[in-house]
Amino acid sequence: MSSKDWLEKDFYAVLGVTRSASPDEIKKAYRKLARDLHPDRNPGNKQAEEKFKAASEAYDVLADDKKRKEYDEMRSLFGSGAFRRGARGGGAGTQFDPSDLFGGFSGAGGAGADRRFGGTGFSDIFSSIFSGGQTPGGPAGTARRGPQRGRDVETEVTLDFAQAVRGTTLPLTLRTPGACDTCRGSGAKPGTTPRSCAKCHGTGLISSNQGSFSFSEPCRDCQGSGSVVDEKCPECRGTGGVTKTRTINVRFPAGVADGQRIRLSGRGEPGDRNGPAGDLYVQVKVRPDDLFGRSGDDLTLTVPITIAEAVLGTDLKVPTLDGPVTLRVPPGTPSGRKLRARGKGVVRKEGQAGDLIVTVDVQIPGGVTGEARDLLEKFAKLTPPPARERIDARLRRAG
Repeated sequence: MSSKDWLEKDFYAVLGVTRSASPDEIKKAYRKLARDLHPDRNPGNKQAEEKFKAASEAYDVLADDKKRKEYDEMRSLFGSGAFRRGARGGGAGTQFDPSDLFGGFSGAGGAGADRRFGGTGFSDIFSSIFSGGQTPGGPAGTARRGPQRGRDVETEVTLDFAQAVRGTTLPLTLRTPGACDTCRGSGAKPGTTPRSCAKCHGTGLISSNQGSFSFSEPCRDCQGSGSVVDEKCPECRGTGGVTKTRTINVRFPAGVADGQRIRLSGRGEPGDRNGPAGDLYVQVKVRPDDLFGRSGDDLTLTVPITIAEAVLGTDLKVPTLDGPVTLRVPPGTPSGRKLRARGKGVVRKEGQAGDLIVTVDVQIPGGVTGEARDLLEKFAKLTPPPARERIDARLRRAG
């Protein structure tokens, strides 16, 4: 994609947000689109795949403060329609077509790619124009399009509660672009090889002198790559890449939390022209357990007990993720008291473990009749009343 095409795209409209949208609003909008349009949920749907790529491209720009500012400034400078042939510029009634300046620059896509447009910042573009295509620290005529970092990939995994607490390893199947196996990423038909571009002599740039300035632009014949494919690979049609299904084993550490984002370096999309691969980000969802809760590294559990157990005390047998344990309920335990089973919570890699916090809930029976009621009335007469002196005193003053 050329820089001309890049600037004409309204990334805010792609994500369905306003220009004043907060980072959280942008992130929320992207994640919704990514879930709905992900290739795994829309196999064979080319339209959904293109929309997914467009959303990833838009998020890559708008999620980065510096890149978003640069994007807004450039669109404000040129205007969303600035790249129409015939726009006036340069004075003296000359016709200005920015594709003469920007044509052929390639745009990078997904989240986490080089945080400059297409791997080339706008300041670098103008620097290239007025310096004969010289790269920073490099000789004049050096092609701008070198190795490009691959896109980052984001996916979502749902774990059971016990898997999240103990840690687990799961196979993860992804559908992402990868190097074509038929041509080994060259884009050329097997048995043939790309040839050096005759127009730019393999540099990827065309230079011309305009008065006292030397202008350079990416070669249009080879799109700035420095090579030309005469016979395209029938599998990838000359692109060098295809969508592949791959399975990788992902290790989720003990204690991974709901909403946590795990980064796997170099497991994203492969880079272009031998560039480094992007990263894989795994968003973790944890199914709630029907018995246990969690607070940091501690597990929580609520256990009902009877009035008699609360008054007399009892040995309470409770479950844990590793098997049952017995806790002592002291006599006179009130409802809501917390008991602690040490080391029965989340076990971390370094050997430290949280606790199991058990909250006792004294159950009050309703509709007591017969002998049970008679015994309760006798019990009430034999036990001292609760300490309500302060309340009684306030009532006497009020009366």
